[in-house]
Amino acid sequence: MEGLTGVFFSLCILLLFLLAGKILRARVALFQRIFLPASIIGGFLGLIFGPYLLDLLPEFLFDTWRQIPGLLINIVFATLFLGVMIPGIKTMWEQGGSQLCFGMVVGSGQYLVAMLVTALLLVPLFDVPPIFATILEIGFAGGHGTAAGMHQVFAELGFPAGSALAQMSATVGIITAVVGGVFYINIAIRKGYCVNLSEKKGIPQFKKVGLIPEKERFTSSRATVASESIEPLAFHFAIVGLAILIGWVMLAGVRQIHPILGGFPLFPLAMMGGMIVQALSVPLKVSQYYDRLTFERILGFSLDVLVVAAIASIRLDLFVENLWPFLILMAAGIAWLFFSLVYLAPRMFPYNWLERGVTEYGMQSGVTAMGLLLLRLVDPHYKTDTAQAFGFKQMLYEPFLGGGFITATAPFIVIGLGLWWSIWAAAAIVLAFLLVSYLNGWMQKDPQKRGNKKKLG
Repeated sequence: MEGLTGVFFSLCILLLFLLAGKILRARVALFQRIFLPASIIGGFLGLIFGPYLLDLLPEFLFDTWRQIPGLLINIVFATLFLGVMIPGIKTMWEQGGSQLCFGMVVGSGQYLVAMLVTALLLVPLFDVPPIFATILEIGFAGGHGTAAGMHQVFAELGFPAGSALAQMSATVGIITAVVGGVFYINIAIRKGYCVNLSEKKGIPQFKKVGLIPEKERFTSSRATVASESIEPLAFHFAIVGLAILIGWVMLAGVRQIHPILGGFPLFPLAMMGGMIVQALSVPLKVSQYYDRLTFERILGFSLDVLVVAAIASIRLDLFVENLWPFLILMAAGIAWLFFSLVYLAPRMFPYNWLERGVTEYGMQSGVTAMGLLLLRLVDPHYKTDTAQAFGFKQMLYEPFLGGGFITATAPFIVIGLGLWWSIWAAAAIVLAFLLVSYLNGWMQKDPQKRGNKKKLG
């Protein structure tokens, strides 16, 4: 099949794999215990049927799927701040400052750990390029879409395997988020670290299966415009499209700054486009017709399809060629994340450390959606202030790391500064935010893991 018909057919097959992943999640106890998302399961099903394993599907499907993540990530980032009333910096700092400091330490620490391992082990032993180190944060905190969006960057910097390896890194990251997060949450419940969960309560069965019973269901969006004039979902999609177009205009300017920026990705600028649209919509009194839940549904749909496509179309040949340096880098990244959760979180949060720490752990290893998934497991009714603090932190954090400008420019920075100067820069950021946390009185030398609880209301 060719043209739009082939694209449409490819998307239908992709959605079929997503549905198959959901059925398996609801039926297989192992997938329920480790909370493996349907998109991950569906993606691996597509990979199994692909050219590197069973080879049962036509090649044009995978040619289309490889392009989907790089497009959908622009929708994901454009929706991040649409429909969100952005408070003042003072309010965000007071409620989310400690979360921001922890997030910056963990996120910058991913670069620090990855670059140290690359400089000391991977370059001498495997002769990988220095920008190999960037695939950890791009994949873990950035996710599949960010990895796909960096394809042109890696290609222009002479490392065409970078995007495929970053997508595999994102896959490892999401599995680390859900498997490692659920594993530690169960330990935390038994030890009494959670504010709202005990060993007796545990995690509700319907969350494991992923099918919501009648009494637990909720409204996932709200109509703000009359469907007689325009379908509410179409209206919100049009706003997202406007944000992306603004990002495209800015991208044309960025690529004129210097030849090395010729491969600069669109997605961080699409995020800025969303922020601009939101900011202009308030005085124009248009924002009152934005429904944040609808934007979240658009984001969620895009992310699910993106993940299935990214995993199903992974270049396994490039992965196998870089297997050992990749595994070493992943092991170092996972060790850093668990160290941050188990050791740093109780010391950097004055209260609700488990809820705040596990949310950040999920985000730093498997993007924002995974962080919120783990938060819902330990704080299902948002009785702590974690959701609010995390939201404020993301407003300050996302423009830079986790797919923001630092993530997008990290390969350029490593090439421009060199590996060791980049290591010193990452170390300086980590130390700076540890110092800020200490000066604000958030650091605890001897944390009391069981008693320091603060609830809302």
